[in-house]
Amino acid sequence: MNSTEGEAAIPVCAAPNPDPGSPKVAVPPNAWDCHAHIFGPAEQYPFIPGRSYTPPPASIQSYQRMLSALGLERAVIVQPSVYGTDNRCTYDAVAASGGRWRGIAVVDPSANTHELRRLQDAGFRGVRINLLFKGGLAMEILEQVARLIAPLGWHLQLLIDGRDLAELAPRLRRLPVRFVIDHMGHMPAQLGLAHPGFTALLALIREGSCWVKLSGAYRISTQPYPYEDAAPIAKALVEAAPERMVWGSDWPHPSFQGAMPVDATLLDLLASWVPDSRTRQRILTTNPAELYDFTG
Repeated sequence: MNSTEGEAAIPVCAAPNPDPGSPKVAVPPNAWDCHAHIFGPAEQYPFIPGRSYTPPPASIQSYQRMLSALGLERAVIVQPSVYGTDNRCTYDAVAASGGRWRGIAVVDPSANTHELRRLQDAGFRGVRINLLFKGGLAMEILEQVARLIAPLGWHLQLLIDGRDLAELAPRLRRLPVRFVIDHMGHMPAQLGLAHPGFTALLALIREGSCWVKLSGAYRISTQPYPYEDAAPIAKALVEAAPERMVWGSDWPHPSFQGAMPVDATLLDLLASWVPDSRTRQRILTTNPAELYDFTG
């Protein structure tokens, strides 16, 4: 197979909904979107070969419009798997925010102190390990990466299948850094609260080093919006440790094959999962400011 044939076999993702809508839930000042990606232009930031998907164009300007429509002021740009360890696109997006955004990088254990400090100065506060898409870091280097970033006070962000958490939990407990679980564990919602992977996640977040992103409900649900089968998952997580929950849009929703969500409705889900306004405010403002080391 030549490179052209290989590229043709890679699924191309749909573009995000052009109308993000307007949230019905009250959005407090200084609210965060803690999970988004920036893609392209492809000629400036080439994708890695052998990736799992080809994302749609998702510019800084388009993302800024989405944030503005939802009333969000701060953001976390997460390095996607399609760029491997080339953090330039994510770096440039974070740098362009004028200090309002944070970044999550992908670096391997060979990264030098100079590069890590450069990322730190730009606003990066963590490293992502992605086991679900080609191009991410492997779990074999989990401990090495944790030791590398511990002196910076960074955390690990893990995109994993939550069904594996019961087996992984002992390793995670021994890490010298905090860790964040993407998309509520990314475990099929129909497996329910009693699944060993989910009970392991609840135990981890109660212990203090584990945080969870209340994001990606549409990824774990088998139902259309409002993804009612995902609601018990979200509610159980919030009940277990509201002080370690953050919310994310997952814009522009890459590698998702279902109906493209309207971003404002994803934020509205938070009101149904977290009826207490003070707890919602904490999830949208105080918690992310602590996790991402933001004092401005």
